[in-house]
Amino acid sequence: MRVLLHMCCGPCSIGPIRALRRAGVAFDGYFYNPNIHPLKEFKRRIQTLESTARDEKVLVFWDKDYPLEIFLAGALAEPELRCRYCYRVRLRACAAYAKEHGYEAFTTTLLVSPFQRHELIREIGEQVATESGVAFYYQDFRPEYEGATATAIAREYYRQPYCGCIFSERDRYQKKKRQPNA
Repeated sequence: MRVLLHMCCGPCSIGPIRALRRAGVAFDGYFYNPNIHPLKEFKRRIQTLESTARDEKVLVFWDKDYPLEIFLAGALAEPELRCRYCYRVRLRACAAYAKEHGYEAFTTTLLVSPFQRHELIREIGEQVATESGVAFYYQDFRPEYEGATATAIAREYYRQPYCGCIFSERDRYQKKKRQPNA
């Protein structure tokens, strides 16, 4: 089975790359992440993934388009759960590329982070598989996240402090307002 691995960044890719190799899965990488903001962060993540791909000897197909306005409009249209739009747009792009280039399945490095909505990613992956006709390869990569080797290597590259979207950046850095005493 040939799998196309959606890659969000270099550090998050290390664990899934190694897990797939241990499992004997043939795969290539795919980068499409219109959610990353600001542009400087987007470019930094490309650079770290280029380094990771070179060091780990992974072929990566790149979509370096930066349709920020389209992403923001889509995310704002789903204010109750912006992550749903973000996961869906990226997994749909990966599945479309997989189908066009003869891959039998697709998956994502998003499944490595304990901070992502894991069950939602799986649900959307399965929906996209039904829509596209390309199987969703599910593997829980979270055990790779805190593995001593993967974490140490990730820190060498760059360990980003938020998922990439402007909303996540705001939530991480915005000071909490003090609640008045009742």
